[in-house]
Amino acid sequence: MHVLYWLPLVIPLIAAMAARPLADRLPPRTATWLLASGAVVLAGASCGVLGVLALAAALRLPFVDAMGGMSLSAVSQRDPASLPLGIFASALLAAAAIAACRAAWLRTAALIAAHRQTRRMPRTGARASSVDAVIVDDDSVDAYTVPGWPSRIVVTSGMLAALGPAERDVMLAHERAHASACHYLFTAVARLAAAANPLLGPLATEISFSVERWADENAAAAAGSRSMAARTIAKAALAATSASTARARSVALLGVVPSAPANRGAGHVPRRVAALLAPPPRRRLLLVVLAVALVAIAGLSALDAAHDLHSMIELAQAAAA
Repeated sequence: MHVLYWLPLVIPLIAAMAARPLADRLPPRTATWLLASGAVVLAGASCGVLGVLALAAALRLPFVDAMGGMSLSAVSQRDPASLPLGIFASALLAAAAIAACRAAWLRTAALIAAHRQTRRMPRTGARASSVDAVIVDDDSVDAYTVPGWPSRIVVTSGMLAALGPAERDVMLAHERAHASACHYLFTAVARLAAAANPLLGPLATEISFSVERWADENAAAAAGSRSMAARTIAKAALAATSASTARARSVALLGVVPSAPANRGAGHVPRRVAALLAPPPRRRLLLVVLAVALVAIAGLSALDAAHDLHSMIELAQAAAA
């Protein structure tokens, strides 16, 4: 097998190291789209190459060649993958498929459970951007958006008590941004990609950060003050860590808001506050081009590997004929 065929298995490591710099330096909307699409392509390319390696190694088996009407000697001349490598690739591919299916099942079940829970909650009667706002009588300090059609914003009474009137508007603008931009789709795609290829875990983490930053920028624009948005985020985070937050596991699985427990520290909050206190991020075309080129190389390498395998099979069948 050509050395370029290994690139889809190596490039996810580079992407994992580049994920945080991209999330910090690019506008959040751009970073979210770039990281999410990159995660999908890299996961597909790596799984595709594993499938090619498994099938190429299987061509070394005489009964496989006989079933496909191929010449074993012609196959051997093209230097396919070794049988142990094919077995290892098959095991990785099976593990990736099982992990992705499990992640999809858990996310779907969480979505259904969250909607069942919010349907039982009383509505406030207020509507904004076609999104229902639900106030829950709960002392915990929390606010999140339950995805779906329509999405619903859930705010605890503890959160409302912790914020002033202007800060409540910022918080609601933040959650409306999650709902209107369907941020849960980006986090869902990223987590499925990371389940299929664990090397992409840092991309999923940074996508969770970038969608929060995206919503932060929308809230700052709605409030007309970046410092007000930063103060609201910091105040809500401090209030949440000082109280006992009892968010449902099903909602945490949706990935719409950071799902890290409070006892693990502030998480993304300091980065978000620092970003709001700094000037808005500039568009960096060179970074985007380099990232797209890296992902494209992985995708093209996987396609080239599949094309080479197809050519090998055709030549082996022609030699047998």
